[in-house]
Amino acid sequence: MRLSLLAFAVVRLAAAPTDDAYRHGPDSLPQPGVPQGIVGEWKQLPSAAYPGTLHDYCVYVPAQYDGSTPASLMIFQDGQAFVRATGDYRAATVFDNLIYRREIPVTIVVFINPGRKPEQPVASASDWGDRSSNRPQEYNALDDKYARVIVDELLPELEKTYRISKNPADRGIGGASSGAIAAFTVAWHRPDQFSKVLSTIGSFVNLRGGHVYPDLIRSTPRKPIRIFLQDGANDNRAVRGEGPAATYNPERDWHAQNRKMVAALTEKGYDVNFVWGIGTHSSKHGGAIFPEMLRWLWRDYPRPDNALDPSNRGFLVSPAQAPVAPATQR
Repeated sequence: MRLSLLAFAVVRLAAAPTDDAYRHGPDSLPQPGVPQGIVGEWKQLPSAAYPGTLHDYCVYVPAQYDGSTPASLMIFQDGQAFVRATGDYRAATVFDNLIYRREIPVTIVVFINPGRKPEQPVASASDWGDRSSNRPQEYNALDDKYARVIVDELLPELEKTYRISKNPADRGIGGASSGAIAAFTVAWHRPDQFSKVLSTIGSFVNLRGGHVYPDLIRSTPRKPIRIFLQDGANDNRAVRGEGPAATYNPERDWHAQNRKMVAALTEKGYDVNFVWGIGTHSSKHGGAIFPEMLRWLWRDYPRPDNALDPSNRGFLVSPAQAPVAPATQR
């Protein structure tokens, strides 16, 4: 297992010509006039679900949030990758742009890393934690322990500071690779808390039994989960060796398993969307289409429309930028 995880990490970091085909669009770049939210300092959350570990996390608060109404919520596993301003996802910038244009709701975004012991290093771009944290167990196992971290440990801390909607339709969770299967597992166990899942290069493979999800989906009553999956045809394909001596393990074929997930979800009647590219086990493609994935997940969030009332048809600015109504003359 250790060698396979190491090989997987190397593949993720290696550049490939097929990944170079994917570029960020304007939604992933700072735009003039768009109010910028604030990403707070990293905090540590001790875990009861995994005694002796803590989870590093930070919170993005959009400029438009003022606490007057409950905000939507999005939580990303491997938070260090999604929050990085020059990384593949650039989540804060994307949320700035989409909230400003009212394409997604005002959303509190949480970036959380896998659990680690206090003496272990913080997850980084060069080591997401496969070799130095509790990531393999937390993210790839199909039990409800990691869901307990999110629902029973993280959410109560957030609710001490922020006013967050309790409606699962207003809550999403996502991730890349093992973080993607972790996000799906949280929603699978707790659809009463999360109804939206974003999955890029998802590890629905046999690292800790994740390859059973397609059969499990088919054999379980449909849950109220909406999911968008992305993967590449050059993701890890579980072929070892060359020529007649080559071996193939279908349970460890990332792309085949992602396709099986879509087939099972579609057959069962889930609200599912997907994009297959030609990338490797890389976040280049997922980062390029990240804004569109968010738009699709939130496409029907409540947004009143009245032809006689233009107030909901302009840019959504921060409270400080909102025009002040003139005082009424008496």
